[in-house]
Amino acid sequence: MKFSMSLFIVGFSIFFYRCSPASNQTTVAMVKSLDNSLSNINYLNNKAPLQPLYFYKLPVGTIKPASWLGKLIELQSEGLAGRLAEISVWLGKDSSAWLRKDGIGKYGWEELPYWLKGYANIGYVLGKKKMIDESKIWLEGAFKSQRPNGDFGPIVYRQGNRDLWANMLMLFCMQSYFEYSNDKRVINLMTNYFKWQQTIPDSLFLKDYWENSRGGDNLYSVYWLYNHTGDQSLLSLADKIHRNTANWKQDSTLPNWHNVNVAQCFREPATYYLQSHNPVDLTATYTDFELIRTKYGQVPGGMFGSDENAREGYTDPRQCVETCGMVEQMASDEMLLRFTGDSKWAENCEDVAFNTFPASFMPDQKSLRYLTAPNMVVSDSKDHSPGIDNSGPFLMMNPFSSRCCQHNHTSGWVYYAEHLNMATPDNGVAAIFYSSSETTLKVGNGESITLKETTNYPFEEDITFTVSATKEVSFPFYLRIPSWSGAITLLVNGENYPVAEAGGKYIKVTRQWKEGDSIKLKLPMNLTMRTWGLNKNSVSLNYGPLTYSLKIKEEYRQVNSTKTAQWDAKWQEHANPAEWPSFEIHPASSWNYALLINNKNWMDNFDVKKKPWPSVNNPFTNETVPIEILAKGRKLPTWTIDQYGLCGVLPQSPVISNEPIEQITLIPMGAARLRIASFPVITK
Repeated sequence: MKFSMSLFIVGFSIFFYRCSPASNQTTVAMVKSLDNSLSNINYLNNKAPLQPLYFYKLPVGTIKPASWLGKLIELQSEGLAGRLAEISVWLGKDSSAWLRKDGIGKYGWEELPYWLKGYANIGYVLGKKKMIDESKIWLEGAFKSQRPNGDFGPIVYRQGNRDLWANMLMLFCMQSYFEYSNDKRVINLMTNYFKWQQTIPDSLFLKDYWENSRGGDNLYSVYWLYNHTGDQSLLSLADKIHRNTANWKQDSTLPNWHNVNVAQCFREPATYYLQSHNPVDLTATYTDFELIRTKYGQVPGGMFGSDENAREGYTDPRQCVETCGMVEQMASDEMLLRFTGDSKWAENCEDVAFNTFPASFMPDQKSLRYLTAPNMVVSDSKDHSPGIDNSGPFLMMNPFSSRCCQHNHTSGWVYYAEHLNMATPDNGVAAIFYSSSETTLKVGNGESITLKETTNYPFEEDITFTVSATKEVSFPFYLRIPSWSGAITLLVNGENYPVAEAGGKYIKVTRQWKEGDSIKLKLPMNLTMRTWGLNKNSVSLNYGPLTYSLKIKEEYRQVNSTKTAQWDAKWQEHANPAEWPSFEIHPASSWNYALLINNKNWMDNFDVKKKPWPSVNNPFTNETVPIEILAKGRKLPTWTIDQYGLCGVLPQSPVISNEPIEQITLIPMGAARLRIASFPVITK
C-alpha cells in the first residue's frame, strides 16, 4: 500500500457551529490532519529546515495517568522495573562501566540505559523520590564520564570500531532528564559528544550490526539537540548518520529481519524526511511497515511473527515477537504520529498496547516473557526450536531473562502515558490515547490549564474531559476518532453537537474555555471480524480496539528461576531467586476450537457481556476482564500441540468438525496469557 502525500499536505474540514446558552461561541470541525504550518508558542517545534511537527510531546511528568494505566505503571514501580537494580548484574554499581570516567568496567553496554530510560521516567511520572534519586546516580555517572574528546560512557569496541549503540539509549535518558530538570549539562554533554562524532571518518562510523541497524535513534537525538541550539553543523552530522545507517529504503526487502530492529528502525527514513523533505524517505517508512506485515504479520495484535528473526515459511500466528519488539513498535508509532499527524500510527500503537503487550507480563509485573504469540497454548521452560527461532526456554515467565527485554520493557507503559495528550501547532491540545489522567499544560498565549480525563477506555465507550483554568482562555481541543468507531456522540457542557462518522480523523472543538467546562465523547464499539486470507483464512474478532481470544483456563506452575532462565541470564550474588519466582503456564481447558460463523448474519453467534469494573483496577487478567463475548464453536480433534511443543499450525478454513456445538467464552487478547486469537472457521 503506497502512501499518498496528500494525506499530510491537504487537510479538509467540515464545520459545525452553535452558540451556547451563555453566548460563548463554540465551533466544531472535522479535520483529516492538523495544520502544521503554524508553530506552537508554548512548546518547542522543529527548527527550520526541519519539517514542523503535527503534535508536540509534553514534558515528562506533565501527564499523571490514572485508572488501569496508572495502576500498571504503579505495579511496574513496585515490581521488576522498579526493583531490577536489586537483582540484575548489569545494574550493579561496583562493576558498571557506566559509573567509571575511564569507561572501563565489567558491564557497560545496552542493559543499563535500556532500563534507565523507562525507570527514570516512571519515577518522574509517579513523583517517586527514591526512583528519581537512583536515576540521578546513573545520570551523574554519565555526565562525569565525558572525556576531553567529547566521547562519554563505556568504551566498547566491536569489529575494531567504537560501538555507539548503547550511547544512543543513554541520550534518550538524558533528553527525558532535561525535560524534567532543565539541567543545561545535558545540552553541553550532547553538544560535545556530537562534535566528537563528526570527527569519526565514515569508514569507521556505525559499522557494527546493532548500531548500523539503529542509527535512526542517533539521528533523532541530533535533531532534538538542533531544536534546542540551532547549531547548523548538526545537520551535516545528520546527513552522515543517515548515509551510514542500514538502508531501510528498499522496496521489497529489509536490511535484516530481526524483530526489534524492524519495529525500531523502520522509522529511520521518516525521521530523516524531517530534514530531506524528500517524499521518498517518508514513503519508505510506510513501505517497511506494510512489507513486514504482509509477509509475516497476517495476525492480530499489531505486530508480526519474528521470533527473533522472521523466516520464510514461518508465518502462522503461533510465531512470536519479543517484548522488546512491542516496546519499540509503540515508541515508533508515537514518534511517527508526531512527525506525520497520521492517526494510523495511533491506532497501531493502541493495537499493540491493548492486545499484545499486556500478556507478556505476569499480572503483578514481577516477571515477563521474552516471546509472545497471538496463538499460544503453552508457556513453559522447554526449548521449542526450530518451531521458534530461538534455542532455549524463551516462553517462560522469568524475571531474570532475557537480558534485553528484562531491561527494555520498562519504557513501554510510561512512554505510552506520556503521549496521552499532546500540544498542537495552533496552541491547543489533542487527546490522542484515551485514558484516565490529569494533564497540566500551556495553551493559547501561555495560559496554564489542567485537563482531567475520566474513562475506562478501551473497556468502555464514554470519555469525559473537564477543564480547570484560572481564567477564560481560547484554544482548540482535538479528539482523535478511531477508524472503527460508529456514530459518535459529542457533548460540550451538556449540549449535543452532531458529528458525522469520522473514523481516522480528528474532531476540533474551539471555544473560550473556562473553569468547569466539559467535553463528553462517546465512541460506540461494535463487533467486527477480520479475515486473514494469507493465513489459512483464519479470523479474528474485535470489539472496538480490543481483539478477543479464547478464554483458556490457565494453570500456573511455579518453578526455579535459576534453572529456567536463558543461558545469558545473570544476577547479583545477593539476589534471592525465591523472591523472584518463575512460572510456567499450562492449559487446563480445551483450546482447539473453530469458531462457528453464520455467513448470512455472522453476529448472531456472538453476545457481548459487560461485567463490573475490577476492584483491583487491572482488567488484563482472565478473572478481571470487564467485557466477555459468548460465542459458539466446535472442537477440532486433529488440531493439537505439535512436535515442537507449540500450538499446531492453523488448518485451512473453512474446516469440518463433527464435534458438538459448544458455547465458548472470548476475552480480550491482552488479558490472555494463553490464547487463541486467530481462529479456524467452521460454517456448519
